[in-house]
This record gives sequence, C-alpha cells and structure tokens, in this order.
Amino acid sequence: MSYFNIDSINERTFDAIVIGSGISGGWSAKELTGKGLRTLVLERGREVKHVTDYPTTMKQPWEFDHLGQLPKTLKDANPILSRAGAWAEDSEHFFVKDNEHPYIQDKPFDWIRGYQTGGKSLMWARGTQRWSQYDFDGPVRDSYAVEWPIGYKDIAPWYSYVEKFAGISGNKDGLPQLPDGEFLPPHEQSCVEKHFTKEMAKHYKGARPVIIGRCAHLTKPQPIHIEQGRGQCMNRNLCRRGCPYGGYFSSNSSTLPWAAKTGKLTMRPDSVVHSIIYDEQKGNAAGVRVIDAHTKEMTEYYAKIIFVNASALNSNLILLNSTSSRFPNGLGNDNGLLGKYISFHNFRTTISAEYEGLLDSKTEGIRPNSSYIPRFRNVFKQETDFLRGYAAGFGSSRMTYSDQEGFGEELKASLMNRKFGNWRVNSWMMGETIPKESNFVALDSQQKDAWGVPLLRTSVAYDDNDEKMIRDFHEQMTEMLTVAGFKNIQTHEKPDKAPGLDIHEMGGVRMGKDPKTSLLNKWNQIHTCKNVFVTDGACMTTNSTQNPSLTYMAITARAANHAVEELRKGNL
Repeated sequence: MSYFNIDSINERTFDAIVIGSGISGGWSAKELTGKGLRTLVLERGREVKHVTDYPTTMKQPWEFDHLGQLPKTLKDANPILSRAGAWAEDSEHFFVKDNEHPYIQDKPFDWIRGYQTGGKSLMWARGTQRWSQYDFDGPVRDSYAVEWPIGYKDIAPWYSYVEKFAGISGNKDGLPQLPDGEFLPPHEQSCVEKHFTKEMAKHYKGARPVIIGRCAHLTKPQPIHIEQGRGQCMNRNLCRRGCPYGGYFSSNSSTLPWAAKTGKLTMRPDSVVHSIIYDEQKGNAAGVRVIDAHTKEMTEYYAKIIFVNASALNSNLILLNSTSSRFPNGLGNDNGLLGKYISFHNFRTTISAEYEGLLDSKTEGIRPNSSYIPRFRNVFKQETDFLRGYAAGFGSSRMTYSDQEGFGEELKASLMNRKFGNWRVNSWMMGETIPKESNFVALDSQQKDAWGVPLLRTSVAYDDNDEKMIRDFHEQMTEMLTVAGFKNIQTHEKPDKAPGLDIHEMGGVRMGKDPKTSLLNKWNQIHTCKNVFVTDGACMTTNSTQNPSLTYMAITARAANHAVEELRKGNL
C-alpha cells in the first residue's frame, strides 16, 4: 500500500501548476512548458476545444430558435448576466449563469465570468494597447496607491514578445502616451471616422489624436501564426461565438495548443481550486487542493512553482482561502491588504451624434474593431479637478430605415428596400479609477458554494473622482463633436450601471516595492512565499486607461521566464 501511495503522489506531482486557463493562464502554460517544465493547468470549468466546441460559430441567423435573442425567462433568471452586452443566444454557453456561482454584493457589482477552457479569452473585446511610462509613474506623481516596482523599460521587450506571437493589428502612431508595438496591418477607419480624425488634428494641433484601434486580430498572418494553426481574420465580427479560423487571439487557438505540442502539458478541466497548500517546514507552497466539479472529491497536486491566473477576483478568493498557521488570514497576507484596493474601468457613459455629410458613402461589410481616442487629460501634467483620465472608443455606421407604409406585398417590398440616413457615431468612455482600501473583496464567514468554498463578498463602488471624470467626458466630447460638425449630440449616462460589468476588475494582490504595502514583488512573486506567482489582473497596482489584457500577457511571460531561471538556480 505504501508503494501505491508513493506512485499516486508521483502521478500528482509536476514541475509547475497553473491555476486558470484564460489569457494569463494560457501564457503561463506556454512559457513554462516551452522551457521544459511539466505543467498542470487547472480549469474550474468544462473543457472547450478549439473549433470543435464552438457550437454556434457557423450558424446562420435563421438557425437560432430566437433569431439571436434570449428569451425573457432566461433574462429574468439572470439579472446580473443579462446586463452583459456580449451575452446573446449565440454566446450564452460561454457565460456563467447567476445561480450557478453565486456571490454576495455588499455594494452593487456585476461580476461577469466565463468558466471553461480559455476562460474569458473566448469572450473578450480584443483591444490591446501598451502602457506608457506615464501610466507606471501615476501613483508617485499623483500620490495614490503605491509605487509600481516596474516601469515601461522593464515590460517593453515583453510587450514585443507577446505581440509577435499573439498577432496585434494597429498603426504606428508615434504617441508618447500610447507606445507603438509590433503591429500587423491596421484596419481602416470609415470615412466619417477619418473626417473626425482630421478635424481633431486641425483643431487641437495633435493634442487629441484619434487612431484606428489596436486589436488582437490577424489581419495578415505571419509564419508564427500559421505554425499555430491560425488563419486570417475574416471580419465576420462573430468573435463571441469562438473563431473557427483562429483569427483573433485566444488561449484555445494559440497558447494552449502551443503548450500541448511540447508534450509537457497536462490539462485538467472541471477542477475547482480550493486553496494553495503551504509547507510550514520549507517555508513555501507545496501544491494545490482541488475539488472535482462533479464528484466533489478533493485531490492534492504538488509542484515547485505555482502560477495563480484564476482571473482577478477568483485569484483573490483562492489566496484568501489559503490559510495556514503561518498565514491565518490568507497566503502572503501579513499586512492585511489581500483583497483590498480593487479597481476597475469606468464605462458608465457614452455619447452619440449624427453627421450630415459624406452621404455618397455607406457602411458595407463588418470590422471587428473601432477607432480609439487615447487619453488626453492629465497626461503630462495635472489640468483638471479630478485625478488621472480616460480613453474612449469611437465607432460609426450609416443609419438605415425602411418605409413602413402600405399592406401585404407592398409593405414587404418597402421593408426590403433599405434607405440610408445620416452617419451616426458613438463614443464610449473607459476611465481610470483610483484603487482605494474601501474597494475590496473578502470571504463570507458563513456561506459556501456547492464545492465548500466560501462565497466571495464584493464591496466596490464609484467615487467623486469618477463622477467628475464622467462630466468632463461629456463636456470635452461634446466640444470635439461640435467643432467637427456633428449634430444631435446626446450623452447617455447609466447611473445604475454597477462596477464590474465590463470585466476589467483588477487589484487585491498588488505589486509593489515594500512588503508592508504590497503583496507581490517586481517579478510577481508573493513577498513571503516566493514560489507563488500572481500574473493576472489581481497583480495590478493601478489600472491605467488602456485595455488590460496585453499587459497581463507581457507580465506573465516576464514572470514565467524569471521563475524558470530561479528554479534552475535552485532558488525556488
């Protein structure tokens, strides 16, 4: 029997364990296996294989029971999820239903999740912008949060590294606040977007640039992408269904298959991570406790290094639940800051307008991208009554309508005869929020989920800085649209839109220079448990205005490289 137990432990022992298979987890798996480490990837959700498990990807609109809409009974049963714009009949199988994984909202917070192989990399909006040094300098300059332990020079080569592999389309715009990257050919702006871009350059003398968005789409696949088995983006704009061509970056189409080719990858779906095991004698993490999603049986897996990539809030949950004699309040939580200083992006408002010109052109085809207005407020100096700033998306389409007069065949013919109206544009704000101790997540002391894991409590809210930023966006965008000749300008604020809905939650396990005020060092190691790395959104000290996923990828690749070097030196 003793020999059997030894064999069993050996079978459950790996060089590395990765918790989560989303964007950062996929990169952890790729980098660790690529450097020769036998790696176990734990995914709490079901297995989803690239192409095979995208059931709606090639369906036509008439093949859906509700023509793409969700029935009212399903919406009523999921009041949180029903607020997510990407949740529709063709994508509903990728989203976590409200009653399947409950949590407790001390303040309104819409936690949108995707539990399956690839996580939210199957559902993301694919915006990919680099940070600049102005973003890393923010806490010191504006006296909030804590100082970042890394800067742009530390992460720049890793941005290049992941961009080349993932495939990022964009234009080299030469903007100090938005560094250029390793780009594939950009998408093209529409004629009305080009008009707006020209007017902004003329009126603001280059101070308010408008560019084509940078996104993770293969506009011109390179040999490295062909080697991954991916093909060119077909501009279908059906990305939320899963792309059968691999035209946009996801863990399923890119990093996980690449890791599997090494022969070093073991994938274990339906594996709910309960906690990380801490070895009191050795003073490091020994492994992970895992609950089978179906049988509820607990199994322990062991490894020399552990990467926590469960997505920001779940990574906080796992670490908070990883208690021991050494860490009674959660792994690495000597300073009591674990779960605190949660931040997010403020997407609470939009603005729309019409343009009466360029009527000789119309919208044809689909582009899975939009134009982008990089942050222009408080970039080089403080100039407003609020801290930090916002970026904005900017999209356009030609308005269409049909004559609805008449009856029978006459009405049918009229409805089929589309007529074109003015151009309509829409802009949405993505504002940086200030991490605060009062924005936190914690474990409930009484209630547990179906797997015996404490429920997460969320206490996250907007503040006065966010309100001032919204007002400034309204004022500045109204001015910008007016000088460019747009009419019928309307702001659309959603005061009941809670934080969290746009899946950019960050923080709780922040990086920093001082173990007294942070949880992770500059290599994303827990200060007091060096063989545990956190490289998803939980590690972020602040949140900038850019979409965060590209930064997660770069930070993960950098940390994985360091982990392997330290392992080989015998330091882990």
